Amino acid sequence: MLELTLNQMLVMASLIAVGYLLRRLKALPESASVVMSRLEVYALVPALSLYTQITKCSVSHFLDNMHLMVYGLVAVLVCIAVAIPLSAVFAKGGYTRNVYKYALTFGNYGYMGNFIVLELFGSDVFYRYTLVSFFVGLACSSWGLYILIPKEKGASLIENIKRFFKTPPFPALLIGMLIGLTGLSRYVPDFLLKALENAGNCQGPVAMLLAGFVIGGFDIKRLFKNTRVYAVTLLRLVVIPVLMAAVLKAIGTDSMTVTLLLVAFATPIGLNTVVYPTAYSTEVETGAAMTVVSHLLSVVTLPFMFYLFV
Repeated sequence: MLELTLNQMLVMASLIAVGYLLRRLKALPESASVVMSRLEVYALVPALSLYTQITKCSVSHFLDNMHLMVYGLVAVLVCIAVAIPLSAVFAKGGYTRNVYKYALTFGNYGYMGNFIVLELFGSDVFYRYTLVSFFVGLACSSWGLYILIPKEKGASLIENIKRFFKTPPFPALLIGMLIGLTGLSRYVPDFLLKALENAGNCQGPVAMLLAGFVIGGFDIKRLFKNTRVYAVTLLRLVVIPVLMAAVLKAIGTDSMTVTLLLVAFATPIGLNTVVYPTAYSTEVETGAAMTVVSHLLSVVTLPFMFYLFV
């Protein structure tokens, strides 16, 4: 498992490097990041959700695995409870502290997490991962974005929750589950399933190219000089996942559930700490530094987490 995980992380690192080079060489316009992001949100991730739920979701399968949603909910609530006071160590107040709150709570559970689970474990286990990450995604899209958007420009927490339910990946998830649970999947044409599968398979590579492309827009040397980022990255990639996995093991949680929670919470800090500060013209360097450092170090730390606990 260690070698397999390391190889997968190197595959992702290679794709991130390609995205970085595309940006630095100006091979694509700067607006390409917007195009790739929208492609993910409006096409590739919904296709992946639809395909997985249509082909894997059944009444018995859902009932056997619905406890995973509880694990995900408890884990993200604990992370939020830890992140709020801990963020004060790195920033006393203001917008930057909110960036630290987000970084201490959420890894790249979506784009990168999906890619890792699909490549390492296949679509059967990925179905289980969608349940683990359900409330993680809800918390990220509501509370997470609420703290990243400046209050004078942002929506309320309730408005963000409503927005989450309207964002294409969530309706796709619900529609896919409905089709799977009702048995209507037998009527879905094979060509449509194949189209959804092929589109879903593109989600991971495009996400890694997007990460590299966004990172390529910053002065890497300058980002490495932010020493506080290394401490946050250590907490995000090692300390929090180790404590989480140790507690789960101590209470007798099965190995696959521990593995899926590690993927959700030991992945590097996602791009929201860059995208939202940039969109609202606030302090972006801290979030960018977290993204760069955590993505580089995760090539080593995530295989190490798997070695310890899987």
